[in-house]
Amino acid sequence: MDYSEYEHLLFERRENGVLLITINRPEVFNATNARLHWELSRVWLDISDDDETRVAVITGAGKAFSAGGDLSMLEGQLGNFKEIHAISNEAADLVYNIIDCKKPVVSAINGVAVGAGLAVALMADISIIAEDARLTDGHLRIGVGAGDHAAIIWPLLCGMAKAKYYLMTAEFVDGKEAERIGLVSRCVPTAEVLDTALEVADRLGQGSQAALRWTKRSMNNWLRQASPIFDASLAMEMLSFFDEDVVEGVAAIKEKRAPVFPSTKGS
Repeated sequence: MDYSEYEHLLFERRENGVLLITINRPEVFNATNARLHWELSRVWLDISDDDETRVAVITGAGKAFSAGGDLSMLEGQLGNFKEIHAISNEAADLVYNIIDCKKPVVSAINGVAVGAGLAVALMADISIIAEDARLTDGHLRIGVGAGDHAAIIWPLLCGMAKAKYYLMTAEFVDGKEAERIGLVSRCVPTAEVLDTALEVADRLGQGSQAALRWTKRSMNNWLRQASPIFDASLAMEMLSFFDEDVVEGVAAIKEKRAPVFPSTKGS
């Protein structure tokens, strides 16, 4: 399998069929621009077809896993149907391609994870997080419905009460709390995150591959049953980009202030 077309993902082959993938835009904390967003949606198809790979481990270069979407990418979507349509397709592909990937995916969440990066981190079959890493589904911060992965996976991972709380408030969750509520598989000291993820992957790589893949496939039928929920949430998220609240939300981030959403003002 040739991974040379990927610009922002690094690939390293390890023993026992483990493929280490590193999100590589450390100068912007691995934030997703248009190209990286496409790569994160596409790579799982190549991994699934890669005969040399038994298990994929994904992490971030530097101090972050992935710090959300570039503001320029968000601004390009505002009221732009063509851009919204393209991003919507990629967002769906990212989720469904991880679900359908034949190989197990392990995430090594070494730092902050937001946006598409958070989707990858939590859609992974096994997630290992650093104690001081921080997660947030920040859609509500910019006035957008939480749609890119949250509705399909959060209620299954941590229950409806916690899912609603964190998605509606957009509060950050640290690694210890994420493990406590069941949002991730394991929490370990920061220095041990990647080694732990690779140890887990190595164990999987030495296991019965047919049994492993069939277990993933059968377990992920829980997610496939929720696909109508995900599709609806994604559609409503994209619809949000035609609302003036998002214009204010993006402006507030650029100006480093709290947003004052037009929808909160009296008529």
